[in-house]
Amino acid sequence: MQTTELLVRYRRFLKRRNCSGHTVKNDINILNHFTTWHPSSLLTVTHKEIGHYVEHLLKTRKPLTINCHLGAIRALFDYLIDDEGISLTNPVRKKQRLRLPRPLPKHLKDDQVRTLFGEIKDVRDRAMFMLMLRCGLRVDEIAQLTLDGIEYRNRQIFVFDGKGSKDRIVYMSEDARSALQDYLKKRALSKTKRVFLVQKGPLAGKAISVRGIQKRIEYYSKKTGIPVFCHHLRHTMATQLLNADADLVTIQDLLGHSRVTTTQRYCRVSNLKVQRDYYKAIEAVLRRSQETAEDGLGLNDFIPTAIIN
Repeated sequence: MQTTELLVRYRRFLKRRNCSGHTVKNDINILNHFTTWHPSSLLTVTHKEIGHYVEHLLKTRKPLTINCHLGAIRALFDYLIDDEGISLTNPVRKKQRLRLPRPLPKHLKDDQVRTLFGEIKDVRDRAMFMLMLRCGLRVDEIAQLTLDGIEYRNRQIFVFDGKGSKDRIVYMSEDARSALQDYLKKRALSKTKRVFLVQKGPLAGKAISVRGIQKRIEYYSKKTGIPVFCHHLRHTMATQLLNADADLVTIQDLLGHSRVTTTQRYCRVSNLKVQRDYYKAIEAVLRRSQETAEDGLGLNDFIPTAIIN
């Protein structure tokens, strides 16, 4: 079977699995890149050639991107083996994935938040970024937000078809709701149901794009001197909630994380909570130590002899 035909069949398979259009397009682009590099039949690909492909990608691609390539190629061969019934061994092994650094999620400090929003005078921009900061919305979720997804009475926002094709409900703080209402009072009339619109130029009245939103945060970043991207606002919300002793599972639900381990990354930057927990625990330790000292007991009196020996 020709490589082109296999990729066409695989594309149909991804659509049958209800993968998002972005996922299908991205995976097929990766596979086209790989088959251009390896023009021979897919059925002849070996583990050694995958290693050579990784070396080829290392010249121009970042480790995370390379892992995406490996994942897409491995998934294709899983399909060929399991669904097409082709007898072969998957040439992509899990251990070939590159080790990635695990940087701490970046968030803004309270004074940076005040400085940033002190410069955001435009009502549309203020509403967009306030929803990211208070509701934890992703930039694409802001771009896709529709008027019928907002429920003012209960201060709720319905996020339809978020990352991973998941729906969820988030809640608006009073300042976020106020910022959104101020914008909607001045929002131009438009046939589109999208909330946030382009305000100037030939596309005025059309829904603002993800890139359009990113350009606005870049503008304010340059103006204030604060290195901030849209996702930093989402990270800031998670960190602030954790510092305010919100339950980790609650934060996971609000952010739309599939796994709590993703949300746990914020524990590593939540210094205020760590400090409180530490001092609370160490005070208990010191209090017990003082009590045992007054009673004339030593540490060894509380440890089984077998452990001491």
